[in-house]
Amino acid sequence: MNQTTVSPLQESRTATIAALVCAVTHDAFDETALSAAKLLIADGIAVAVAGSAEQAPRLVAAHVRDMGCREASSVWSFGFRTAPMQAAYANAVAMHVLDFEPMSSPPTHALSLTLPVALALGEALRTTGREIVTACAKGFEMQGRVLLASSHDRGSLPFHTPGVVGVMGSAVAASHLLGLDAKQLANALGIAASRCAGLSANTGSMVKCTHCGNVAAAGLEAAMLSKRGFTAHPDIFGADHGYVHTFFPKHFDYDVLFQFGKPFRFVDPGMAVKFFPSKYPTHFAIAAALALRDVVRNPDDIVRVHIDTPEIADADRPQPRSGLEGKFSFQYTAAAALLDGRVGIESFTEDRRFRDDMVRLLAKIELMRDPTRSRDTSNMQVSISVTLRDGTTHKRTCDHPPGSWGHPIDRNMHNAKVRSCLGVRFSNDKIEHVLELVGALDRLAADDVQNLMALLRE
Repeated sequence: MNQTTVSPLQESRTATIAALVCAVTHDAFDETALSAAKLLIADGIAVAVAGSAEQAPRLVAAHVRDMGCREASSVWSFGFRTAPMQAAYANAVAMHVLDFEPMSSPPTHALSLTLPVALALGEALRTTGREIVTACAKGFEMQGRVLLASSHDRGSLPFHTPGVVGVMGSAVAASHLLGLDAKQLANALGIAASRCAGLSANTGSMVKCTHCGNVAAAGLEAAMLSKRGFTAHPDIFGADHGYVHTFFPKHFDYDVLFQFGKPFRFVDPGMAVKFFPSKYPTHFAIAAALALRDVVRNPDDIVRVHIDTPEIADADRPQPRSGLEGKFSFQYTAAAALLDGRVGIESFTEDRRFRDDMVRLLAKIELMRDPTRSRDTSNMQVSISVTLRDGTTHKRTCDHPPGSWGHPIDRNMHNAKVRSCLGVRFSNDKIEHVLELVGALDRLAADDVQNLMALLRE
């Protein structure tokens, strides 16, 4: 077992990170950081608006509405307001349901756990856009630092990664807007640590999107309780049977955690922007399959498809039970790309999953998991070979899908993604108004933030 790296001068690790987080204000973010944050916020809002049309968010919105809570924070696209915790929960579910939001490095879903919290609480408190952006940025950074400090292997956590890491980000975002001091933030982190959950077995079902909703609500609740004087173990990071001891027992580098903001992880290395609404490793298969379209003129000519992947068992799903589960299948996503020449929201409907051409092609696909290949999405590869009726075999390999870490984001592609997602619910005029406000979010007065929330609500 690797030894935990401890900074010898620190008496309480939780107090140390809480003090570092509280010391970060809006002035810590230069124009590069603000631009990166607003790009991510625009992406998250757009994905949530598109996601609100899916069945799971509709059910959650109806459930939240029936609770009859005080009308303080907007539930986007559903025309009503509710208590901040419930709004954050519902909007986070909508933001995650498509699996279309950006990914932190190391990978986790950082936006749906923090952005709905900052906007719901910011609306209820009538906060300026400047503080909302700051809260989001600090929440992003907290998750990125915990992930980097833990250096855990893919699949080693007992729960879905956002359920373990994300609650720290949501608690930090909420604590900033509530004005908690370092001692109160330490308590909020302690409360939040007991909210970790989310079983990976539910990947491919409706439940997965509620993992992010639960984390958003739990982190917000932790901060609100701490604000009222609720307490927790004063050193939840350093305690035996605490957060680190329970979830990251093999390794945790506190010095990495204490480098909070030097530089901010959402800027360097940045987040991977998703251009396909599916599990991130499947993007490698999709990109390789799309590259084969120049030789696959007619998908009916395909005799055999062979996919070589790393050892990622939860993406080896040869016959997904639903369109939703197809988001987590190397085989299905590759088939969709080969058949349709694109992979979008409509690729994962029940109709597309069980159409005759999809059923036929899935039966022709074999997948080989190679344990010698890296499972790290920052340097992994997926290869696809297609054999056609004329006897020829063609192969393509992807080692960095569009939008991946370390590669410039194609702003035209990203603008098209954002507008397309917003277009699921909004008119062109409304899209322009929303994007104008989001683009100036760090300069918006409290009344302008209220206007943005009203636009998202209706």
